[in-house]
Amino acid sequence: MTDSLAGLQKTDLPRLVHRGKVRDLYDLGAHLMIVATDRISAFDVVMDQPVPGKGVLLTQMSRFWLEKLAACRPHHLEYVVSDEHVPAGYEPHVAQLRGRAMVVKRVHILPIECVVRGYLVGGGWKEYQATGRVSGVKLPAGLRCAAKLPEPIFTPSTKAATGHDEPISFEQGVEAAGDWLRFVRETVPVPADEEEPVAAARQLMEQIRRRSLDIYTQAARYAETRGIIIADTKFEFGLHNGELLLADEVLTPDSSRFWPKESYRVGENPPSFDKQYLRDYLEALTWNKQPPPPRLPDEVIEKTRQKYAEAHRLLAG
Repeated sequence: MTDSLAGLQKTDLPRLVHRGKVRDLYDLGAHLMIVATDRISAFDVVMDQPVPGKGVLLTQMSRFWLEKLAACRPHHLEYVVSDEHVPAGYEPHVAQLRGRAMVVKRVHILPIECVVRGYLVGGGWKEYQATGRVSGVKLPAGLRCAAKLPEPIFTPSTKAATGHDEPISFEQGVEAAGDWLRFVRETVPVPADEEEPVAAARQLMEQIRRRSLDIYTQAARYAETRGIIIADTKFEFGLHNGELLLADEVLTPDSSRFWPKESYRVGENPPSFDKQYLRDYLEALTWNKQPPPPRLPDEVIEKTRQKYAEAHRLLAG
């Protein structure tokens, strides 16, 4: 389970509070520790085999963006675990945590995926074909698959605990943010007028939309200099002592669609530096996309690992 060649499928350390699809979460009192394992999911199903080193690559890429982009600040990251920086009591487990665990501020996460699209692809392309809109945003007629949008758009979605996220309009996002603010108001200082929770929710969502677009714009501009197009990405935000913080992973192959610039053609879905290779393999099988997942050949695991490693090398050096 902890063999570097086999990959880290899961951690079982003291004070585990949650195990997600990819990350294990630990309670450190005033802080949390997020451990990116080598688990990989596709079609909302976690594969039985890990992709060795994937968790370290995800954590290092998130740290790179958080440190590089001004628009990412303020954010939740305190430090990435290393031999020199280990949470008290976890020193015996540093070999598992080194480079893949982030110690972060406790953030009350807004239950909305903050998606930014610079190109028309994936679920956005399907929605556009059906309605001419994406998450309520009207787009010009006649756009083709993978077309660059006139300007990046903010297209939030629900944050489903299980199953698929569903696109929502900005107004629906304001409504969801209002419900969330009312829920957390008793325990968290919120930037809100007690008499106008709807106005406070709108203000919060407008701030989130602005920050999301700023982060994407800065990242996309830099990535193009490295030969990569960021087609779309998603962010998470939350409140910490009344301050809006960027949280969770940032601009990784798990949360973003990275395309090699040299392969980009309008009308085609370019090969991407993410788990699309794995999805394509699974699509070719007679599998109903329900647990249990099929066993992955070593070649598929290795080529998926190479996609993640190449994205990190090109973007972070």
